[in-house]
Amino acid sequence: MQYFEWNLPNDGCLWQQLKEDSKHLSEIGVTAVWIPPAYKADEQQDEGYATYDLYDFGEFDQKGTVRTKYGTREQLQEAISALHDNGVQVLLDVVLNHKAGGDYKEKFEAVLVNPDNRNEDAGEPHEIESYTGYDFPARGDKYSSFKWHWYHFSGVSVDSSTGTEGIFRIIGDGKGWSKGVDNENGNYDYLLANDIDLDNPEVCEELDKWGQWVVKEFGFDGFRMDAVKHMDNNFTRNFLKCVKEEGGDNFYAVSEYWGNDIDALKGFLDAVDNQTDLFDVPLHFNFHAASEKGAEFDMSSLLDGTLVSQNCDLAVTFVDNHDSQPGSSLESEVADWFKPIAYALILLMREGYPAIFYGDYYSENRVGSCHRVILDRLLEARRLYAYGEQDLLFDHPNVVGLVRHGDDEHKDSGLVLLMSNNEDGWKDVCLGPEHAGEHWCEMTGSINDEIELDENGCAAFSVKGRNIAVWIKKQG
Repeated sequence: MQYFEWNLPNDGCLWQQLKEDSKHLSEIGVTAVWIPPAYKADEQQDEGYATYDLYDFGEFDQKGTVRTKYGTREQLQEAISALHDNGVQVLLDVVLNHKAGGDYKEKFEAVLVNPDNRNEDAGEPHEIESYTGYDFPARGDKYSSFKWHWYHFSGVSVDSSTGTEGIFRIIGDGKGWSKGVDNENGNYDYLLANDIDLDNPEVCEELDKWGQWVVKEFGFDGFRMDAVKHMDNNFTRNFLKCVKEEGGDNFYAVSEYWGNDIDALKGFLDAVDNQTDLFDVPLHFNFHAASEKGAEFDMSSLLDGTLVSQNCDLAVTFVDNHDSQPGSSLESEVADWFKPIAYALILLMREGYPAIFYGDYYSENRVGSCHRVILDRLLEARRLYAYGEQDLLFDHPNVVGLVRHGDDEHKDSGLVLLMSNNEDGWKDVCLGPEHAGEHWCEMTGSINDEIELDENGCAAFSVKGRNIAVWIKKQG
């Protein structure tokens, strides 16, 4: 579960809430929790992505606050302990592409570039001034004596001496955009704020040390790597290798490469030696398109061009996250009517490592989710019945589904899932003569009727229009 959304209140209560929720999460079948960036940002209300000090987890009075938006270091450690006590792994959101909120200004040479083609200069090199000096006055040298200066960055967003905003490429020996990044806008190294120079050996050494320190210090079980399409692939590969030396072979990583190009995703995985899973962004975009187009969307193409269909062992499937929420620069929220369909697919199919979004289970922008009841039912179906071999039933533009045949380890496991984006529908499904005479029922409450399988274990399984049906063997 992604245990946050973009619009959480700045009340410092998330870590305490997570601690109290740890037993419930374990009971519903959540095996890992992805927490937001837990270190000090440039201001208390920031979600954590405008990173200021990677070593300050709500311990020092910096940027006008001791706690972060989510709480104090002590509260975070208590939450981690509670999750571990309940058998739930903890994944830290790791933001290493940029820093914000510098402590003082420095002068250096830079050139303004074309935002649509960062390889093209939009002016002449000249001296600018920007907040690139970091000395962490409250933390001092505790945990690390490393101080950041302009030469540790490759770009900035503002010339403070003139107030000019834009993308400035820093000039100096060995400076320039990283080569191992996405080629959108010519070169997508720069994202925001002070862009960290991941070609700088001092920077790489410091970040590697931090990665090992944070795993040892807090006992994190894995990382969610932010914005990897903007980071040099060589750094990401070496960083993950370094961190796994501390965390062990089972240390987990999942990375965010936001894009719909499956070849780009597979290219990134090759470049980092498959040391990380990836969020299946193409699948998310298919869900979004299906929810927008309604009955005009061909449901048989729902898995086309997705990571889970081409490299399922490295695919983290999801419906929405904080980046796709309304108001985000990457806004692409899946419409409410389609979310049960999308979640049913990722939670009940064999392939992929599914993730649930906080906004879909709890609340979004302080409005309670309407999906929690159906998610609890789908999580129950996953825990009890979604086992064994699988047949995909993607043979119709409006009604698709799958069969899980169950296994010997889980009594009465197996299920039939049907999904419709149009009218009521049905499919003839044969489960085999060993199921002859069994009675099956729909477990989400969308259909009250039972069906009886014939002597070959076959029956017509139905689904209501624009809905899901999860059929299981009647118990007792």
